Amino acid sequence: MWAMTPMMVGEYVLFWTVSLMLVVMLIMRASPQPKPWSRIIVVGILGVLAIRYLLWRSQSTLNLDTPLNGVFSLGLFFLEMLVFSNGMIQLVLLLRSPDRRHQADQLAEDVTSGTYQPTVDVLIPTYNEPEFILRRTLIGCQAMDYANKTIYVLDDTDRPAIQDLAEQLGCEYLTRPGNQHAKAGNLNHAIPMTQGELIVVFDADFVPTQDFLTRTVGFFQDPNVGLLQTPQTYYNPDPIAWNLGMQDVLTPEEEVFYRQIQRLRDGVGGVVCAGTSFVMRRAAIEAVGGFVIGALSEDFFTGIQISAKGFRIIYLNEKLSAGLAAESIASQALQRIRWAQGTLQSLFISSNPLTIRGLRPMQRIAYFEGLLHWFSSIAKVGFLLMPLAYFFLEVIPIQASASEVFYFFIPYYLVQITTFSWFNYRARSALLADVYAIVLAFPLALTVLQVMVRPFGKGFEVTPKGEQSDRYRYNWRLAMPLLIVFVLTALSLWGNLGNCLAAEALDSPVTHLQGLGVGWVWSAYNLLMVGIALLILLDAPRPSLFEWYDVRRAAKVAGGDRTLWGFTTMMSETGIEIALTQRDVPDLVGTEVSLELVDENMPLVGTVEAIATSGDFLTLRIHFQPLTLEQQRPLIRLLYCRPGQWKSRCSPGEFQSLLLIFKMLLRPRVLVERKVAVCPVTVRQV
Repeated sequence: MWAMTPMMVGEYVLFWTVSLMLVVMLIMRASPQPKPWSRIIVVGILGVLAIRYLLWRSQSTLNLDTPLNGVFSLGLFFLEMLVFSNGMIQLVLLLRSPDRRHQADQLAEDVTSGTYQPTVDVLIPTYNEPEFILRRTLIGCQAMDYANKTIYVLDDTDRPAIQDLAEQLGCEYLTRPGNQHAKAGNLNHAIPMTQGELIVVFDADFVPTQDFLTRTVGFFQDPNVGLLQTPQTYYNPDPIAWNLGMQDVLTPEEEVFYRQIQRLRDGVGGVVCAGTSFVMRRAAIEAVGGFVIGALSEDFFTGIQISAKGFRIIYLNEKLSAGLAAESIASQALQRIRWAQGTLQSLFISSNPLTIRGLRPMQRIAYFEGLLHWFSSIAKVGFLLMPLAYFFLEVIPIQASASEVFYFFIPYYLVQITTFSWFNYRARSALLADVYAIVLAFPLALTVLQVMVRPFGKGFEVTPKGEQSDRYRYNWRLAMPLLIVFVLTALSLWGNLGNCLAAEALDSPVTHLQGLGVGWVWSAYNLLMVGIALLILLDAPRPSLFEWYDVRRAAKVAGGDRTLWGFTTMMSETGIEIALTQRDVPDLVGTEVSLELVDENMPLVGTVEAIATSGDFLTLRIHFQPLTLEQQRPLIRLLYCRPGQWKSRCSPGEFQSLLLIFKMLLRPRVLVERKVAVCPVTVRQV
């Protein structure tokens, strides 16, 4: 009766809701980050509420009065169960979520002391990335504090300029005739031509920190470890945060995956190889015959093969490298579509994690959760379209009274959204996660359906890198389905709200009122979220190819007959801004000056572009003269390779996220942004 019988709305319901919320909030306050004991209690509460909700949803809310109502009601229930199943699997996996950072501290001592220093080959596959992007990656790899390493450039386009770059920097250069099987074929061609005991792979745009190898190599003292994956993070804001003007507030989309999902998969041995920033044992990759070919996600499939051979794949939750995020919403869509297509292709090849021999049941469940995740895009499209049926088809897919909603749904929903960001270590709030999901819901849902029908019908497209734009551009192709949904949802909201008020006035049947009440609230929520998604599809200008970073160092500037002292406020690979400690500064605009970062012993030469007042200081904006290789190396190390420089930021909570959503709608970036010429750079804190 407790599970199935709605109680009277009043003190009893209020007691249950408040009690559960208080218990969860007290646990989260006592344990700001999930610990084994707190995780078990919260997972238990969520599990009980989820089962109650499932029983109520399946037994009391389905509307089978007419064939049309039945089709929509059962269809909605099926879509909801897709998401529900994914969430329940995550709850099971959440019971164990190891953190290997303390273990890395101990094992790093063996590496730095020389007790364990195997030979390492660093492989950097490249296809068409610009030379300046690859240059910083190679310099960063050379800066890693590990002597026993060899760096290889695997050029799949046989470019003379890239060969010259490799020779200039002192790296090995490998190419091959043709580029069959793309990245997997490139890596498979290179592996027999190298000899290191361990192999490290970086994408062409990923720059490691100096301690990457000292923090990771020590784990391979365990002969059963076949591969170690580290997180992907980015040194530029992703297009969603950038287009909204919230790059210093919103965290990158991948943060939830690397802060939460990879860790819980590590607990059961189901870590996903992400294609870059990983270390693997040569014996492991040779045991599976090289990287899997014939499908897009060679990294994912190869990791499954290595696990099936009995090797361990582990995850170190430390940001030891940073890469270039997609620079436009179109590029991000292309990237996500490729990920979805590549992952789902595993259902049709020998690396299928559900059928391949050698995996344990919990490993299969972890990989299955990853496959099921992509089907949530279909559910998301269904959730956007379903409220339209209330008004345009007069369908009532859910029958629920207010008391039932308060008794069964509200406790489950409130506890779920309260704990969402707690479980993912403040990487993303539930509301912002919904916004991110809606933006690409339609193209991803279409991709999932296409893969199920023709898994290998679409070829491989590389994500563009090094994009630049000096104006706003709207992506009408991605916006069109969302725009149609927005207009129809606005109409249905108005119609449902009017019908609901009219039905109350005419004392219509209770069932009809129940459905209309859910319908107009649902439409209002969708209208809010789709409105934000439409703003995201307006690509804001990116006038510079180079990111500017908040780096503070003592600096000396010599120009004309004066020597000026100050400190840096921001830096890039092309220029620097220095706040001066003197007030009597001559007009140096257009003057060539020499400057030195005192703590870094880094002499540079540049031209003063502007002098401005910033707070209590005068600032010089200096554009570097062409840098020599001896100048580039310390500059790249300072900007990209400092140990511990890539920090994890906390996402706003649910209430703050709701306020942010209204702020984005009321003051979109396109209306408040200053002209590009006035504000040509954006400073990134690292």
